[in-house]
Amino acid sequence: MKETTLDQLHIFITMFIISLIMSVQGPIFTPYAAMLGASSVMIGIMLSTSQLASLTGNLIVGPLVDRYGKRLFITLPLLLSGFLYIAHGFTATSTSLLALRSMNSFVLAFLMPAALTFISGYAANRRQQGKNMAIIGILGMIANIVAPLIGGKLGATIGYANTYVVIGSALLFIAIYTMIFLRDRQMLLVNRKTSKPTHFFHVFKSPQLQLVYLTGFAVMYIHGVIIYEIPYLTVEQGISTMNTGQLFSFMAIGTLLSLSLFFIHRFDPINRMMVGLFLMCISLSVFFNGLLSLPIFLFSMGICFGLTMPAAATAVTGAVRKEEHGRAFGVMSAVYSLGMIISSFMTAVIRQIISPYFIAFLVGMCFLTLIGYLKFRTPKSRSIEVERY
Repeated sequence: MKETTLDQLHIFITMFIISLIMSVQGPIFTPYAAMLGASSVMIGIMLSTSQLASLTGNLIVGPLVDRYGKRLFITLPLLLSGFLYIAHGFTATSTSLLALRSMNSFVLAFLMPAALTFISGYAANRRQQGKNMAIIGILGMIANIVAPLIGGKLGATIGYANTYVVIGSALLFIAIYTMIFLRDRQMLLVNRKTSKPTHFFHVFKSPQLQLVYLTGFAVMYIHGVIIYEIPYLTVEQGISTMNTGQLFSFMAIGTLLSLSLFFIHRFDPINRMMVGLFLMCISLSVFFNGLLSLPIFLFSMGICFGLTMPAAATAVTGAVRKEEHGRAFGVMSAVYSLGMIISSFMTAVIRQIISPYFIAFLVGMCFLTLIGYLKFRTPKSRSIEVERY
């Protein structure tokens, strides 16, 4: 038991450092791309293309994780991504930046499904699963509070290019750490349902997973609008990267607050996702009508993300068997990427015509209506249990 707890600690440390390092680039990518000559539409294409590459990687990695294990698909992407981030610092054109970002997104797409599947092996039931996912979320949000401030400060102090070199070097160090300390452990699960093995695309046929994927798409569409719009303040209004980093920290603080409420894991994860999406839509409505300041809006959106994201991961683990987690998490990550792809492209195209926040509100409400209808028609499925010895 002590050894298992120590192994959990290593994966928690790994995920925290990964979140910290990768979130540092949040405030600097858009101004760096603009500095290299990218227009607002080009930046939108960069974000969409990178998410398309991420989607492709997500779909590929699911079956591979189930077949070959998780540790390989954590360590190898970190190594490759480290070198690609370093290459970001030496690029001279927006076209080469587009190519590097796309390759990097494809590589990193292998990481998250493998990491989520890895940590799912340390839970004996749905409540423990939710607690583990919440801990990962809390650590990620602590990193996201600090990282934008670090990224903004580094960008202003040593320049955008050198910041990317620092990010890449740090990822290489954490890759070495995972080689030494990560150990894959799985608790023995017994499926009490009699069902045939699930093939890759058959996960779409699960009613519970359909609800997760639809909610996840809507949430990530909204998230994509924020990820595009907030850094663009640096370009459009001359706000420093340090200040945009502080704005992202407001969202991270809100997420951290909601993730700290461990008692909410007693409630059904699908219901938690729906409540989170509904509150997102309310926050968007109040914000684009001018009734909410930007920091408070981001704080409230952070709270909503903290409600939905761990709930999504918990719902996935309860809907399929352990040996199918890689496929399910791979598809979930792909759906998230699809939401970001469409969101980034749409935001770049329509932002001069209509508020992207208003369109995000419409998308959220339409999906919430569809999800509520499907949930009403979907019978409750029995979760996969652990047999105690």
